[in-house]
Amino acid sequence: MNRRFRRAVAVAAAAATLIGLAGCSASTSSQSKTLKITYEKTDSFTVMDTLMKKAKTEFEAKHKGVKVELQPVAADDTDYSTKLSLALRSASTAPDVFYEDTFKVKADIEAGYLHKLDSYVKDWADWSQYLDSAKAAGQGDDGSVYAIPLGADTRVIWYNKTVLAKAGLPDPWQPKTWDDLLSAAAKIKAAEPGVVPFTMYAGTGTGEGTVMQSFYELLYGTGDGQGLYDDSAKKWIVGSQGFVDSLTFLKTLYDKKYAVTPAEALDPNVWKTVLGTMFPKNKVGATVEGSYTPSFWEKGGPFPWPDYTKDVGTAIFPTQNGQAPGGVSMSGGWTLAMSAKSANPDLAFDFMSIALNHDNALWYDTTNAKIAVRKDVASEPSYLNANPFVKAVTDAMAVSRYRPANSVYPKVSVAAQQATEAVITGQQSPQQAAATYDAAVKQIVGADNTIAK
Repeated sequence: MNRRFRRAVAVAAAAATLIGLAGCSASTSSQSKTLKITYEKTDSFTVMDTLMKKAKTEFEAKHKGVKVELQPVAADDTDYSTKLSLALRSASTAPDVFYEDTFKVKADIEAGYLHKLDSYVKDWADWSQYLDSAKAAGQGDDGSVYAIPLGADTRVIWYNKTVLAKAGLPDPWQPKTWDDLLSAAAKIKAAEPGVVPFTMYAGTGTGEGTVMQSFYELLYGTGDGQGLYDDSAKKWIVGSQGFVDSLTFLKTLYDKKYAVTPAEALDPNVWKTVLGTMFPKNKVGATVEGSYTPSFWEKGGPFPWPDYTKDVGTAIFPTQNGQAPGGVSMSGGWTLAMSAKSANPDLAFDFMSIALNHDNALWYDTTNAKIAVRKDVASEPSYLNANPFVKAVTDAMAVSRYRPANSVYPKVSVAAQQATEAVITGQQSPQQAAATYDAAVKQIVGADNTIAK
């Protein structure tokens, strides 16, 4: 049985378990007023579990006789989304409130899975504290609100100061072009042959992390108008030279052995190796990761590293040739949403409002190293001083881009991930992989909905 088949079986089995658990309480939901809350929990991501337990305690104290049933799902982001989608299909299995990635919001609105929240946020005083840009992440094409953001994030280069110093590179280090990145990687490799100089995710193993923390940093820095989707034409871009150039950079990175090996890159847990082992042991020069990275290294995190505050630096990922705006970052985030099939929508929103109130939002953003989406949280001294990198990752918002807010985006994203995998494993050249991607996009969205750039 190959790895992919085993993983598919595991996903199906876990989804069946989730559905079974949800189904057990569904028959009593409307009578005993039980709210079902589904969210992601892993060994390295427990912050949502703690937040939901806090909200459960506060909610049940307010609503005597109402029970909150927490349903944590042990899965990575990709598998969690698969299991959640299965559960949302039926009223008997759908949770009342659930943890939802922003890139899934529009697809789930079109599928009829999300409850419209306009009437609730209208009378919710806290809603005025949310930034407009954050509110947009949970809105549908009709302008209505369907999800409430928990926090935002950005991506930056995280570098090991010790490794760069041995290669004669400065601190602070700020590459201006892709060539600067490759030049630095070459210097590190020459100075320390046993160190991985500069690694970026690639392949389907790391799922959305491949595109958000790697490929899009490249693609969106290749020139004006170069991306995945043309907003003005409302069509998906094919025939992009920027797409080929981005794949070529990844091929160079892996061919020259500046990155981890292709086999390691295809491991869904490669990020644990890079951040949890290689960084603290000075075995990697730099990588691209999210603004939440310090939460892994802090006391109580999955990879405690007391010296990270003095041993790690950050840089903005450069554009291809140093062209304006000079750097690229990608933003995303997660939300809380309500199922359209909830039998107790008023109670469900009250649970959401408690989980997302000022104190809980402040705790979540500081503990999880998220960028605050509430103005009152963003001005709190405890938030601003949560870790030494808050200003740097927040400043990255100035050059940040967002994934296309389109219901077919998840399928297009997989096609882009497959293109990176084909290139780093030598199955296709960058030109061939780009052509395969173009064909896949035309099949997914229809040729009439594409535009050549």
